[in-house]
Amino acid sequence: MTGPVDTLARTRYRPLLGAGVGTFVEFYDFAIYALTVPIIATQVFPAGDPNAALISAFAVYGVAFVIRPLGGVVFGVIGDRYGRRRVLTLVLTLIGVSTALIGVLPTYAQAGLLAPALLVGLRLLQGLSAGGEATSASSFALEHAPPSRRSLWNTVVIAASAVSSVVGLAVVLGLNAAMPEAAFAAWGWRVPFLLALPLSLIGLYIRVRTDESPAFERAKRSAALSSGPVREAFRHNRAAIAIAFALSSMTGLAFYYLAGYLPTYLQVTGGLSRTGALVSNGVALVVFAVALPACGALADRYGRRPAIRLGAALLVVTSVPAFLLAGGGGLAGAITGQLLLALSLAVFGGGSYVTLMEVFPTRTRITGAAVGYNLGYALFGGTAPLLASVLVARTGSASAPGYYLAVVALLVLACTFRVPETKEVDIRA
Repeated sequence: MTGPVDTLARTRYRPLLGAGVGTFVEFYDFAIYALTVPIIATQVFPAGDPNAALISAFAVYGVAFVIRPLGGVVFGVIGDRYGRRRVLTLVLTLIGVSTALIGVLPTYAQAGLLAPALLVGLRLLQGLSAGGEATSASSFALEHAPPSRRSLWNTVVIAASAVSSVVGLAVVLGLNAAMPEAAFAAWGWRVPFLLALPLSLIGLYIRVRTDESPAFERAKRSAALSSGPVREAFRHNRAAIAIAFALSSMTGLAFYYLAGYLPTYLQVTGGLSRTGALVSNGVALVVFAVALPACGALADRYGRRPAIRLGAALLVVTSVPAFLLAGGGGLAGAITGQLLLALSLAVFGGGSYVTLMEVFPTRTRITGAAVGYNLGYALFGGTAPLLASVLVARTGSASAPGYYLAVVALLVLACTFRVPETKEVDIRA
């Protein structure tokens, strides 16, 4: 029998579940693309030059990030003017349909250049959706969270993206183990993409049953909504956009190294089997998904800036050793190297993910944060796998991506001394 306490608990945490489950679905779709890049390269692109096909597949992976800023602005305006819940249902519908359609793409042998062209189009739709999802879901959770747990709630939502990568990895690994290699390469790789549609329907069911953000409803009742969120954000929140850009550049680069590039790097450069690469990457992502909310809880207690500065410093120090270990060819080194990267990013993310939302007012929170966040992810996250592949190919050094990550972390560390402490900020103001 359900009592009033149980009902209250479900109601209180339903916004967190609604934000998290949608983020899970969104980034499951990105994860399975990254995990199947070696096969997509052979199926959708010309087979003459394997390296060129692989780089092309990574380039299409990055295409979705190029359009993310536009998606962030379009859906940010909808969220700031018409409601957080409305935009969350729109983006989830778009990602589910576009990802399922990748599962029925023709191959290059069947359709020639039409195959990669269709793939680019669907990745653009995914990018539009993801541009609106990330800051909309974070804003939704932030505005529902108890004031003393804002970072914890925010990092739980972000951790869902890492959990989705693990689930995507398990699906790909399970299918790969359950069928012959040739069958998986021929059609088995399509199954994870087709699963996106039912997952999206589950997410939509949860989101439509969730109440609107109290902060948005309060602004609506007092006629305090912005009629032009983009114009207002660039006029009054330029410093906040710059902060969001700097913090997101770091999280975007490090996370998409971890979830987007390293599974392929471990196979191509490190010489691990597909199973070894995926299992070791899954271990690192599970640790990240657990460590991130723990670091978020510490940021709620001790402040955002200590976590941001410590995390950036750790990324400066651990980036090169992480790639040296991961590229050494052994399973133990692959796990250890990825754990160094995952734990450093968790510390940085514990303070940074919530800060880039808290520096904006309710009127422009989704739009302003989306501009800075998606520009950072487009320039650094989306290019991470492609640029890392090029660096390794041109320099011949397996640790070259680590040096690039360390330099970016050093620059961001310098920027963190301009980041305000937002722990005590009243986000309703």
